[in-house]
Amino acid sequence: MMSGGAARSLLRPGRTVRAARPRAYATAAGTRERIRIVEVGPRDGLQNESAVIPPEVKAELVNRLTKAGMDIIESGSFVSPKWVPQMAGTAEVLKRMDRHKGLHYPVLVPNLKGLEILLDLLSTQPKSEVPYTDEIAVFTAATDAFSKANTNCTVAESLERLSAVAKRATAEGLRVRGYVSVVIDCPYSGKVDPVQVKTVSQALLDMGCYEVSLGDTVGTGNPTTVDQLLHTVVGSGGIPASKLAGHFHDTFGMAVANIFTALDHGVRTFDSAVGGLGGCPYSPGATGNVATEDVLYALRGSRYEAPGDLDAIAEVGTWISQNLKRQNASRVGRALEARRERERLEKERENDGGAAETISAKL
Repeated sequence: MMSGGAARSLLRPGRTVRAARPRAYATAAGTRERIRIVEVGPRDGLQNESAVIPPEVKAELVNRLTKAGMDIIESGSFVSPKWVPQMAGTAEVLKRMDRHKGLHYPVLVPNLKGLEILLDLLSTQPKSEVPYTDEIAVFTAATDAFSKANTNCTVAESLERLSAVAKRATAEGLRVRGYVSVVIDCPYSGKVDPVQVKTVSQALLDMGCYEVSLGDTVGTGNPTTVDQLLHTVVGSGGIPASKLAGHFHDTFGMAVANIFTALDHGVRTFDSAVGGLGGCPYSPGATGNVATEDVLYALRGSRYEAPGDLDAIAEVGTWISQNLKRQNASRVGRALEARRERERLEKERENDGGAAETISAKL
């Protein structure tokens, strides 16, 4: 068992770095392969939190993530606030947040009505400005049961609707990314056939999606089931891994392990949420997305590098968790938060000449 002193030393990787650049860690080969992280906290994360926060706080969340080095940040959703009140005010969020050239701020668009609202918003923006967004995300599921619970239609009907959305969006110059929910288990119909996941994913690519994110929505996946899934989806004659992303919920604590399994299959894009925000309103019992902090920490010293500064992102996770009045779901985030608090107390003791420690001893 590790001593308290040894544990503390492991949690001291260095002083907090504010630069919006990923840290470099030496590897045996001397070079590291870049992977993409899609930060989904402001959308997929917040949509299943019980607290509803105002647009100005959502915009500030995006701004803080940008400053922390994230370069793809899913910023909202044009869904009906009647069904997902947490996503109300997305247009205001896009207007308020600081947008930077070369970064991407995708938004979820469930149907043609949502796309029309977005296009109307984009048409009012001065051409000289960085666009509110240049990318949309569309979503479907691998099972009819989940699709009916989520969007009141079968998978086939969903794909037909989304085809029209993708066609219109691409015609307007927007990139389109696809999501497939419940790729491992469905909360309504049980184990999911990987062949069905492959079929639905290919349909999304055929309609114009540049990438499809495979979602373990329930979070029941483990390295074995993820390996089986990707063996079918990516295997001989399958979908190129470069066209896929992994979206793993951390219900059973397997999300990081599942990411490394997906890396072994050639997948190089992963969705994560600062502070482990989120879940799924149509998947009973599912906890949040894998925490961005946990992913970045797990990649330390590996052959892979990812965008974002760990310490800065951990501070964002603490900040948004406090705003939501909930515990930070990132284990790495909590550890770094504890380290910061310990360092603060040590500094206070140094500044007051040990008076605080003396008073504490007397109490």
